[in-house]
Amino acid sequence: MKGIAEQVASFYEKCDDMKNCKFIMATTKIKDLLKCIVNCPELYRLFETVTKDFDYPAFKTRCLLCPNDGSLPLNRLVLPQTVGQRLAFIFCLLVEFDKGTLNFNDFLRQFYPEDGSYFASYQAFCNVVIKSLQDCVTQVFREQIEFEAESRSDGVSVQISEITSALGVAVAREMRYVTDSGIPADDKENGLKILSRLALALKEGDEELIDALLCGYNYFALHCNCASDGITELIKLIEIYEAAL
Repeated sequence: MKGIAEQVASFYEKCDDMKNCKFIMATTKIKDLLKCIVNCPELYRLFETVTKDFDYPAFKTRCLLCPNDGSLPLNRLVLPQTVGQRLAFIFCLLVEFDKGTLNFNDFLRQFYPEDGSYFASYQAFCNVVIKSLQDCVTQVFREQIEFEAESRSDGVSVQISEITSALGVAVAREMRYVTDSGIPADDKENGLKILSRLALALKEGDEELIDALLCGYNYFALHCNCASDGITELIKLIEIYEAAL
């Protein structure tokens, strides 16, 4: 199952798709956004919680202001103050648009008239309502997303530490093999220099230098006919190490 960060990222993607799409695609993008909520367990639980016992008709009356006494020149949408109520109201509003019980075009014309074009009205709606939806979801899940990120970072750190330890043993074993081999002293010295520098590059996490030294050591082993049984393991460990960086 996707983690919270991944679910929120999927939700954000659908919100951004909605904000960036052409007006003609708006109702399709609303449907996609609602599907995303249903398919993401953490988001589904969130919206299930905030809409439980939420009096949408009452909030609709409070939030969709349609003055007929001349006190306000235009109709306007005023979102609820609390995060939970705002999430519930926007969700219910989107459901109405999706079901067709509230015509989206009429809503835009009434509450976001802008310059008279649907494009401008739609952009104004997204900049207020959809952006507010994203902000609220971020606020709800911020701590959990940060915790997931820290846990993942700790896990990667442990993995790299374990691989580094295994590499230290593999390089030391390779150095003993070269030292005990019957190749000329000058060749031994060159091989040990390469391995010593490789050990340092692994500690520093210098991938370019690691690759260069590994190529150099492979050439050394072939040229001097000094390939140990452990060289394959060393190469595999380095591949795993670089993938974990």
